Amino acid sequence: MMVNIADHTVPVTVLTGYLGAGKTTLLNRILTHEHGKKVAVIVNEFGEVGIDNQLVIDADEEIFEMNNGCICCTVRGDLIRIIGNLMRRRDKFDHLVIETTGLADPAPVIQTFFVDEDMQAQLNLDAVVTVVDAKRIHQHWEADEAQEQIAFADVILLNKTDLVSEANLKTLENRIRAMNAMAKIYRTQDAAVAMDSILGVSAFDLNRALEIDPNFLGEDTHEHDQTVSSVALTASGAIDGERLNGWLAHLLQTQGSDIFRMKGILSIAGEDRRFVFQGVHMLFDGRADRPWKTHETRKNELVFIGRNLDEVKLKEDFRACLV
Repeated sequence: MMVNIADHTVPVTVLTGYLGAGKTTLLNRILTHEHGKKVAVIVNEFGEVGIDNQLVIDADEEIFEMNNGCICCTVRGDLIRIIGNLMRRRDKFDHLVIETTGLADPAPVIQTFFVDEDMQAQLNLDAVVTVVDAKRIHQHWEADEAQEQIAFADVILLNKTDLVSEANLKTLENRIRAMNAMAKIYRTQDAAVAMDSILGVSAFDLNRALEIDPNFLGEDTHEHDQTVSSVALTASGAIDGERLNGWLAHLLQTQGSDIFRMKGILSIAGEDRRFVFQGVHMLFDGRADRPWKTHETRKNELVFIGRNLDEVKLKEDFRACLV
């Protein structure tokens, strides 16, 4: 039986990125940086990841303690079981980082936080951080995993920027933004980034406003040849809650596997509080948020990120939900 410590949940960062993008460098930075946080890191394969062995002092079963008080453990088994073991040492860490293997779709790890009640009670998903190799990404564009890792990200480190021209970086950023309008993009070399840009950012927090620029998606400059894209829907006015439910339920039943992420803030008719929601594939979490402020214009903003999205149809069906 796990103790419910909802008042004191642990923020979790999911770290993903294609092989060779710089995840290991970033992990070693997180583990050695004097950021004042004690971080526990779960890595997929201890040997494969190459955590610097000099950092490890206490090799106890699957869980390793580092000299600076951080904890590191390997997932050869079940993520939920490993986290259960880690939570027995809850006093040893303030933040949990889960590294996913470079060839994996991060969705199952993210979904664990939606479906497992113990996990929900003890942990909160802080952000999905994806490391992208600016020089080699063009070799991997066609790989589903590379596209999915970008699509799921809240924060993207565009790494190895010193190996690419400014013009190429611009093109790359535009392409990434067309795929994922929600993510914050940082240009890095050797995965050097301010720790507060990746840890404790609350990007997955339903109570935080939607930080997107829907107008960005309206530009005509993007190539829309790739199958993964972002669609932003905005409308003033109030939404009919029942119609919205019917539309979203149908959408997720028919296209859920192609919708990687969705996020929204809605003004529901008859409600004085904002309704915020987000989803990963077919899993969906929505709730009433803070009240609308008196001087605030009530509006509706939704973002979908996924494969083969029909922007015209999404806009049409969304408008049909307005009162």
